[in-house]
Amino acid sequence: MANDAVKHDYHIINPSPWPLLGSLFATVMFLGVVVWMKGLGFGQLDKSPVLFGIGLLGVLYVMFGWWRDVIKESKAGDHTPVVQIGLRYGMIMFIASEVMFFVAFFWIFFEAVLFHEHRAGIHSAIEEVRNSWTTWPPKGIEAVSAWQLPLVNTLLLLLSGTTVTWAHHALQQGDREGTKWGLILTVILGVVFTAVQGIEYHHILHHHLFFNEEAANSTLYGSAFFMATGFHGFHVLIGTIFLFVCLLRLLAGGFTPQKHFGFEAAAWYWHFVDVVWLFLFAFIYVIFGAH
Repeated sequence: MANDAVKHDYHIINPSPWPLLGSLFATVMFLGVVVWMKGLGFGQLDKSPVLFGIGLLGVLYVMFGWWRDVIKESKAGDHTPVVQIGLRYGMIMFIASEVMFFVAFFWIFFEAVLFHEHRAGIHSAIEEVRNSWTTWPPKGIEAVSAWQLPLVNTLLLLLSGTTVTWAHHALQQGDREGTKWGLILTVILGVVFTAVQGIEYHHILHHHLFFNEEAANSTLYGSAFFMATGFHGFHVLIGTIFLFVCLLRLLAGGFTPQKHFGFEAAAWYWHFVDVVWLFLFAFIYVIFGAH
């Protein structure tokens, strides 16, 4: 019977619990977000992060188990050249979907910036909304200077793009020591970026730059700002974890110059994060941020 087995380059995976478990825990996590923020009559769980925490831990467990299985499949030789092409296409499509995710945020911001005077003239708008559109940034908003912490973060990400490229090229040349230090520096720069953004957010909230009595009817700016920069910061955090896991795999003896798509995918993702930040810095902080 073994001789009658189908021979092909595709990998038919074994039955796996991870897709179903991932869907269930993701549902619990996002339901937990709503219960935590708004409450849904869940008794003591209302306005509590417990349900969200259970879902989050479940999602992390699924991620660990699923990707552990993928690594085992790679070591077992299941990732043939044809399968690797599929993995590359999958990562490209994922990054393309992330691009459109940020396009939506930029669209909101550009709509607010370019058409604020038109929106202010809409007769059907209530007075508070009309007043908030008369200028951009709206009255009462004190925009963040692009040439302080945002510039520092720009330099940090540009430098991290250099170090991750160094690590990638070192791995292709079989220089594992160079790869190790390139990854270590990239992870450190990612952590510092997150810390600097946290300091920036604390400054904005502590000094009420966006949310104050004078800007009571102008919350659109703060909402658009935090959605765009906050989700980017979340992507930096995910990318940092992605690269840190690659570093652990490298130290454990993983990756070869011929086979290292896990690291290559992390590098692609990190460069995507870099490029998105350059657009954020140019448009939200520099061009459309100042009065």
